[in-house]
Amino acid sequence: MKFIDIHTHNLSNQNDIFEIENCFPNTTEFKNSFSIGIHPWYISKEKIEEELSFIDKQLQLDNCFSLGECGLDKLTEVDFELQIDVFKKQVTLSEKHKKPLIIHCVKSFQEIIQLKKELKPKQPWIIHGFNKNTQVALSLINNGIFLSFGKSLLLSEKTQDTFSKIPLDKIFFETDDNEINIKDVYQKAAMIKDLKTEKLKEIIHQNFNSIFIK
Repeated sequence: MKFIDIHTHNLSNQNDIFEIENCFPNTTEFKNSFSIGIHPWYISKEKIEEELSFIDKQLQLDNCFSLGECGLDKLTEVDFELQIDVFKKQVTLSEKHKKPLIIHCVKSFQEIIQLKKELKPKQPWIIHGFNKNTQVALSLINNGIFLSFGKSLLLSEKTQDTFSKIPLDKIFFETDDNEINIKDVYQKAAMIKDLKTEKLKEIIHQNFNSIFIK
């Protein structure tokens, strides 16, 4: 049974790891399992429709597992209302192609929850790189949103404490753009939850199969 990394910018190409490569609208090759979306940092008014059309086509490929990363970020200079508009359009594509949504969220969790209530998506939403407190985590989970943990789980006591208090059926793991090994993330998570790593892998496979495999 392989380790699953649902969001990476750096493929390890190890045989015992299944990886979903994060791609962008300017990516030219889609040989591996991948996700694709417009990141809020890189929204360009002039290119939005062209990029959405490109994403629409790539989502039809069998090796495309999700839309993303997309999302909301209050620390970037891109106009926040424009971010919301582009996010909504990507939610529409996620629903059209029945693909989960990988979400980049910075200081915008209440807006994400509000949008989920407003849009009522049928496809799962996943906050990637989660590193906030237990209250935020449970608020998201209670609104049907999954959480993906990466580097912060290895380094942050706050993230480790949060992880210890949330249900395992709502989580995934990732490496994002960090030079870390997904196996280390699994081992830390298993230790926190007092589980064998193999048992944790089984749980993540169940989570993955329930929302990524149609």
